[in-house]
Formats: sequence, structure tokens, C-alpha cells
Amino acid sequence: MIKRIILCVLAMMPAMLFGQIKTATNKPLIGVSCSNPGNNSSTRLTYTNSVIKAGGIPLLIPITQDSLVLRDILKRIDGIVMIGGEDIHPSYFGEEPIPELGSVNPVRDVYDIALIKMAHDMNIPMLGICRGEQLINVAFGGSLYQDIPAQYPDTTVSHRQSEPSSVPTHLVKFDAASQIAKVVGITEMMTNTHHHQAVKAVAPGYKATAWATDSIIEAIESSEEYPVWGVQFHPEALTVEGDEISARLFHFFVKKAATYRKAKEIHSRIYSLDSHTDTPLRFKGDYNIGNRERTQVSLPKMEEGFVDGQYLACWVAQGKCDDENRRKAVERVNKLLAGVHRQVEMNKDKAEIAVTPQDLYRIKDSGKKAFFIGIENAYGVGNSINDIKRVQQQGVTYITLCHSRNNDYCDSSSDSIVKWNGLSPLGRKAVEEMNRCGMIIDVSHVSEKTFWDVVKLSCKPIIASHSSARALMNHDRNLTDEQLRAVAGNGGVVQVCFVDEYLREDKEEASLTDFMNHLYHVIKIAGIDHVGIGTDFDGGGGVKGCRGDNDLINITVRLLEDGYSEEDISKIWGGNFLRVMSEVQKR
Repeated sequence: MIKRIILCVLAMMPAMLFGQIKTATNKPLIGVSCSNPGNNSSTRLTYTNSVIKAGGIPLLIPITQDSLVLRDILKRIDGIVMIGGEDIHPSYFGEEPIPELGSVNPVRDVYDIALIKMAHDMNIPMLGICRGEQLINVAFGGSLYQDIPAQYPDTTVSHRQSEPSSVPTHLVKFDAASQIAKVVGITEMMTNTHHHQAVKAVAPGYKATAWATDSIIEAIESSEEYPVWGVQFHPEALTVEGDEISARLFHFFVKKAATYRKAKEIHSRIYSLDSHTDTPLRFKGDYNIGNRERTQVSLPKMEEGFVDGQYLACWVAQGKCDDENRRKAVERVNKLLAGVHRQVEMNKDKAEIAVTPQDLYRIKDSGKKAFFIGIENAYGVGNSINDIKRVQQQGVTYITLCHSRNNDYCDSSSDSIVKWNGLSPLGRKAVEEMNRCGMIIDVSHVSEKTFWDVVKLSCKPIIASHSSARALMNHDRNLTDEQLRAVAGNGGVVQVCFVDEYLREDKEEASLTDFMNHLYHVIKIAGIDHVGIGTDFDGGGGVKGCRGDNDLINITVRLLEDGYSEEDISKIWGGNFLRVMSEVQKR
């Protein structure tokens, strides 16, 4: 058919072709999903021409149920358009078919939903059109009207126009605060309509942003700051006919894809590091960090989020400071340390333990991921200075001096009792020993007096592995502006944290925007050379728009959109931390 592009040849192309195209141009590659009439993989020229007109290069994604092939294709593209077409089988939203249900295609349903979920996991910008919008809603737990005339009482709008798609026939009103309204620059527009299924209940994590005059939902977008948008109408049909407003949607989407592409390219060149997670607490039973699910941190998620190195913190709760409880705490940490080494050994073809910046460089260059080890709460180290060297020999490169209660080393920021008025005598010796042997000192969780004692005593740079800005959120775990300046003066680094209660004054779940506000504040006060990222994943960390390692690429996208250079991004994503590590380990 003249109106369709048949993908019989493309479906047989080797995956290498995608890489060859990608190196030949700086334009973003936009994957376009397919329908499969007559067992062909195809799409309408209006979709591909709209992408081209907006400055992208369309690549049709052949229909297959081979998830490994789909994932390999998605690794090579920068955006994805989910096209219109057949009805969606109601079993995907827990309903039995009604007589008015139209033609369904089980093979295409499986393919489309797999594409959507994989693209979302990888944070690839995604635009759903008609069926594509409906599928996005269904894939994440929403429901549909199987047939608007049969299931929706208002008949004032006919959603299956007889006129060509190039002819606008009905009014759509946008939420003025929505991203799509900002993109098109208006809150009302005439558009086309060619559907009889429609979004009924909006999926969790999404919100309706446009409606027809009969209140049928005409657009959705992520309410959690993920790069996903869907429209029920067909802007591609209007774009190719010269409609400027519809074309804005494609220009916006291709620009998003271009930024995502640039973020990926930057991550291929820099060395990225998250300085704090509590994932070792989850190393139980048959757990394997090489599998994607169950934890916010995993090797597949690190790959999806373009993260090179991850700190695994071995945390122990604060107990009584007596010989028996100290012994139990040390045993607990030793088991966690052994668990980290076991997980890496289980995945030695994909990961290695790192103890120096050079290790990270070498491990990334070999195609693997790096795991660094920290201990959160010196209570689990023991109360002998010799224990610091012992854990260092087990691969530990930083120690957080305390947790939420005072210990033998210092006072905690969260303890209501002042025990030592800062560092204890043991704590002072520990700071000196950590400086001597090249162990990084972490002041997250310490009291203000402890903080100032460490800054005064340490002759090496220090870190706050997972803290945020007190000026934006008055929490004892956050650092004041004076403390931020002191860390900078010490040559150290503040790794901004993802925990809700450290980011927002209210009880609402924090978002990526909240995190970015704290990051930018630390940059403003301490400077671009003294800031980094410490998520606290698997220990309470995670915000809307960034819930796991796979989402960390979204930070880089934001930094690019806000004008930060590759040099700045390299510093934030690990350069600053690795500089501190080098200085601390220098003998």
C-alpha cells in the first residue's frame, strides 16, 4: 500500500545497522511501533513523516515477541512513538469482551505492551497516539471504554468521524497547567477523532490533561515526571498537512529525544557514581543483584540508567555500647560484607569490587559495573582503631561515623541526648587513623558539633554520603549553608540524597524536581566542585521520576535542560567524589 511502509526488509536487518545509522548523524533516532496487516510490520507514512519534519530519524520497530530483540533495539533509539490501530483486548484491564468490541490482535498487544514497559524502564521519551495512548494507560494499570457508544452515556460527540484525518472535527480542551498545553501554546484546539475505545480510569502515576466536550479523555501524561505523553487524537495526520499546532507536539517530543540521546552519550564518556545505597540489607535467600527486580539497585537497572559505580553500604542499627552488643554489631557487618563479595562473585562476568578511582575506570572500560563498599555506623566496625584497617582490607573505602543514635565515636544529629559534645576520644583517634590509612570519613548523620570537630581535625577531605540542604528542608540530617561552605573549604563533597523527609516540608512524596532544587542549592552554596549524588536507594531513598538506578539518567536530562555542561555533569556524577577519594588515599 502507498500509505504504508512495509518492514519485511527492516525486520531482517542486523542490529548493527542501527549503530551505523546512529554514528552517521546527530539527529535523534525515533522508534515507531508497527501494526501487522497480512503478517507484515508496517506503519503509516504520516507518523514517519511527522518525525522527519520535526528533525528526527524514524526507525520502524518490527513486530516480534522476542523481548531480547526488542530490548536490544530500544538500547539504540532515543524516543518511541506508539501508533494507533486495532482495539486492545479487555483482558489486559480485567474485563470480559462486550459484543461491540472491534478487531483485536493478541500478537500486537503483547508486542506493544512489552515495548511500552521496556521503554519506560529505560526512561526513553515516549509519545502514544490513539491506541498508543490507550496502551500506555492499560500497561500501567488503567482501564478503557471498550466501546464509547455502548458504555458512555453522552452521545454529543461522534468519536469516529467520517471525514479524512486531515480534517479537524471536534474541540479538545487542555489542562492549562499540563505539559501538553505548554507545548502547543493553547488550551483549546480543533482536532480529528478516529476511535471508539478511550481511557476510562487513568492509570496510577498518570493524569488526564485534555478532554473532548463530552468529557472523554483526549490526553494523558505522567504525573510523576517521567517522559511519557499520550494523545487520543491523531496529530501526525494534521502535521503532514501543515498544521503548526500539531507539529509543535512532534518538535517537543523530538527535542526531548535529542536531550535523552545527549545524556546517554555523555554517560558513555564520564564515570558516574552513586555514593550511598542500603542494598546489602536485601541480600537474603536466593537474591541475586544480577536480576532486575526486587531492589532499586541491580545490575540491569544500572545498565538502563547508565550508572558505572554503586556504593553498597553495610548498615547496622545502633544498640547498647557494651561488649556483647558491639560484638553482635561487628558480626552483622561482617556478614553484610561477605554478602557483597558473594553477590559480586555470582556476577563476576558483569561486576567487580572497586576500591580506587582507577578501579572504576578500568572496570567501566572492560564493560562491567563497579561496586564500592561503605560501612554506615562505625558501631559495626568495632571500638578498636585496628578495626579500621581490618575493614579496609575487606574492601571498605568509607565509614559513616554514626547513624541515628550516639555511639562510641561521636554524637548523632538525631539523638536528643548529648553524650560526647561532638567527637569522643575514640572518635578523634578514628579520624586521625582514617586520614593516615586512606579511609574516607563520612559525616552524614553526625551532630553539628561532631561535624565541626571532624572539619577541624581532619587533614583530608571529607564527604557527606547522603545529605541534603537544611535551607530548603529543616531536618537534622541536612546540612546548613555554613556546613556546606565548610565542606567546600575542606575540599570535600556533599552527595545530595533522595529521601522524601529530607527534601520537602510537607508530607507529600518528593519528586525529581524537589531533589534537583536541593542539588542546585548545594551547587550555589558549596560550588560545582563539591557536590554529588547519594540516593539512599533500598534504604528509604527514591522520588517521583527517580525510583531506582534505571531512572538516574533523568537527572542528567534535567541538568542538560537547565544548561549544565558536560564538564559540570561529569563533576556532579562522580568526578568530585573520585577526586576526594584520590586525595584521601594519597600517601
